Amino acid sequence: MLRAELDRQLAQTNLNVSELQRDQLIGFLQLLHKWNKAYNLTSVREPLQMISRHLLDSLVVGPYLQQSDCQRIIDVGTGPGLPGVPLAILFPEKNFVLLDSLGKRIRFLNEVKRQLGLANIEPVQSRVEDHLPLQGYDAVLSRAFANLSDMLHWCQHLPASQGRFLAMKGAAVEEEIAALADFVRVTAVHKLKLPEQDAERYLVELKKITA
Repeated sequence: MLRAELDRQLAQTNLNVSELQRDQLIGFLQLLHKWNKAYNLTSVREPLQMISRHLLDSLVVGPYLQQSDCQRIIDVGTGPGLPGVPLAILFPEKNFVLLDSLGKRIRFLNEVKRQLGLANIEPVQSRVEDHLPLQGYDAVLSRAFANLSDMLHWCQHLPASQGRFLAMKGAAVEEEIAALADFVRVTAVHKLKLPEQDAERYLVELKKITA
């Protein structure tokens, strides 16, 4: 039933998702449902609801990560791996650091990595301001992490010189953009189309202003 519902909703998008990737997405969802009972990883309890509210909500960002120069991506405040795990399944050739400060979430993500064979994810337990990578990331991605100003303040050291910030936001996006600091500029605001959801969702793309 879960696979049929995933197939039905994916058919309403332009995403190209293989049979193996669909199986991995369902495997991730089943692990999330199982661990959620003890670890309280998400407020969404029903697996069928998780398909639209977690899997599809993450996957719709995929078209904005397709560029060949976007290979190293960090998902800050990843929680139970959203949107990082579904996107890592969609793009097995790209590398994803999944950053969160809570150990229970990192333990869950390490189990996801092991059971689904996702060699391209690296769960890391750290506060974002304490995470000091040896090289910057091509994309710094966030979903329901913080308001834009706080996210950029905490994450300003993470992108490479040509890297981007990608923030998934809701309907109040214009207010948050108006309050931005002057070290970044908005390069695009994409309205995300989600199957069977009425809530407004946007992806805000930003870059640091270089002197």
